[in-house]
Amino acid sequence: MSPSLGWQQSVDFLSNIRSKEECLRKAYDILTQKYYGNRLKTLTRIYELAPRSPQAMWQRDGFLHCTNFNRLLRALLLESGQFKENDIKICWTLLWGISPHQYMKIRLDDRMINVDLWAKSYGIPFGEYARGFYA
Repeated sequence: MSPSLGWQQSVDFLSNIRSKEECLRKAYDILTQKYYGNRLKTLTRIYELAPRSPQAMWQRDGFLHCTNFNRLLRALLLESGQFKENDIKICWTLLWGISPHQYMKIRLDDRMINVDLWAKSYGIPFGEYARGFYA
């Protein structure tokens, strides 16, 4: 799945996947190929925190704040029809002891899995999340 596909093509692709876990992993791959997290840009691009629609954010590639990453993932998962609102939980932690950081817990049948798209740039794998000085 190419991250260069449009929003609706990505939603349609995810809608046709049979497994919730595979859908989540594919959405994670799509987003982390199109966007990345960055500590310095998190501090210097505060102006990009303003909420925008997922379709508007989709028009560009590159850096995203953790909150915008999560807004896109949530929208993809819900629009795919594979997930419901109660399958998605927004969570917060602190990075470097001072910086609030958002990640998600996603329900896969009988378990919750951590998802931190922003932290992939720092080697934090699918299923883990950035915390403390771990990012």
